[in-house]
Amino acid sequence: MRGRRRFRTTVAVATAALLSAGVLSGCTAGEPSAVRSATGPAPSPTPLWDVSPSSVAAVGDSMTRAFDACAVLSDCPEVSWATGTDTAVNSLALRLLGPEKVAARSWNLARTGARMAELPEQMAGAAARRPELVTVMMGANDACRPTPDLMTPVEDFRASFETALFRLRKGAPKAQVYVTSVPDLKRLWSTGRVDPVGRQVWKLGICGAMLADAEDLGPAAERRRTAVQDRVVAYNRVLKEVCAGDVRCRYDGGAVFGFRFDGEQLSPWDWFHPSKDGQARLAELAYRRITAA
Repeated sequence: MRGRRRFRTTVAVATAALLSAGVLSGCTAGEPSAVRSATGPAPSPTPLWDVSPSSVAAVGDSMTRAFDACAVLSDCPEVSWATGTDTAVNSLALRLLGPEKVAARSWNLARTGARMAELPEQMAGAAARRPELVTVMMGANDACRPTPDLMTPVEDFRASFETALFRLRKGAPKAQVYVTSVPDLKRLWSTGRVDPVGRQVWKLGICGAMLADAEDLGPAAERRRTAVQDRVVAYNRVLKEVCAGDVRCRYDGGAVFGFRFDGEQLSPWDWFHPSKDGQARLAELAYRRITAA
């Protein structure tokens, strides 16, 4: 009898030790199973990025205005990749909003010829409309100067872009921002230099820093083109870094820079701006990135 009591006492002590160590309960230290089952798993944070915004404002330059896409030396915003209404292009706004709302719920505030220094003003205009999404395509004109020494300095480019985001946040703090990379201008030169029409058009002064003397493969011409290419790469690095500092900003990951525009995607009038087909490709790239979970 006395032995059985001693045995039960020993078992009870051992069991209590195991329970306190969490061995029998299966709990992690400091987290009893009763508490876990009562509270359930921690809720996931609400994502900041909405894949279906209900309004779109576009800022930028001639590419967003669809310059030379329909007629020579003319804007053609109806085929803009960002806000156009042409169903053949199927713009970003058309995909997101549908044909019934695209006219009333999207705004194209880009200006042909604009450089990054103008973006703060355009962003302020976008903020006034309280859009849920703002698209930014800017920077090609900062590199496409008559000569490389006239290109926008990288730090000025950065300062203007940071100011632009600040202006947007001041008026529309919850607006999402989609930022495209600057296109690969050297690849554009490589594509167009073999076409006699392209070479002739470029002689009119289009993007001289890169496209002037398109057939010249000498060392001076190569250094000039490399300087422009390096500047475009630096601009894209700025766009990526500044965008990364804003939780409601998405950079395209270099998608536009990496896209291989060919003759079908380039304007037949200047072999520089996107054609209607090129605008459709830009819309597709943007839609994929914006609607990615």
